[in-house]
Amino acid sequence: MFKKSILVFIIAIVFIGCTSKAPVTNRSQMILISQSQELALGEKSYKDTLKKSKVVTGTKDSIRVKEIGYQIAKVVNNDFKWEFNLVDNKAKNAFCLPGGKVVVYTGILEVAKNDDQLATVMSHEIAHALARHGAERMSSGMVAQGVQLLGNIILGSQAPQYTNAFNVAYGAGAQYGILMPYGRMQESEADEIGIHLMHKAGYNMSEALNFWKNMSAGKKETAEFFSTHPSSSTRIANITKTIQKIELETKK
Repeated sequence: MFKKSILVFIIAIVFIGCTSKAPVTNRSQMILISQSQELALGEKSYKDTLKKSKVVTGTKDSIRVKEIGYQIAKVVNNDFKWEFNLVDNKAKNAFCLPGGKVVVYTGILEVAKNDDQLATVMSHEIAHALARHGAERMSSGMVAQGVQLLGNIILGSQAPQYTNAFNVAYGAGAQYGILMPYGRMQESEADEIGIHLMHKAGYNMSEALNFWKNMSAGKKETAEFFSTHPSSSTRIANITKTIQKIELETKK
């Protein structure tokens, strides 16, 4: 009875959580974390990041980051309290925390050769926040832990000798069969949403292809199965399709 109750509880959580829709793609999402909790986590992480980082201010590049960021924010229909900061860090990275807190590392400027390419990466990161991908990942992790707990309870009462083997197999299965594919899906979705955002903001969509080509230059292509990100060739192909779709819709 207890095991059945846990199973019903997990199913109920998943069903109730699947009420959100991602912007642009309209994909159904399972999100079990409230938006207020998500915003609070984002605000704390943002403040912690800035405290530990060297924020660049008053330079041409820091002004570019803010100008491009606010230009993209204008086409987003929500009540985020936007902030855009350039941080002195050689990593080729950028991120947007819940609530519209965007951090761009100086290292990304080496591959973002112009404003359109910088808009590409910033739109991509903003898309992650708009689609609540972080909360979605946390929610899927919570469900995965719940299923594992149920499996341990069942095995513990019926076949305890197989518990360790189950946990090892389940961990690998969840990682490569669920969490990594989920990550690749979110990355592709952020690409698609980001292209729509940069286009609405007046930036050249074709430069998105050049940006991702720059990012992949000199890197050895790895198997997607072992990554949370799609391969460069897959990413570029998908972005090309998104651009073509937007161009067709624009001509109508």
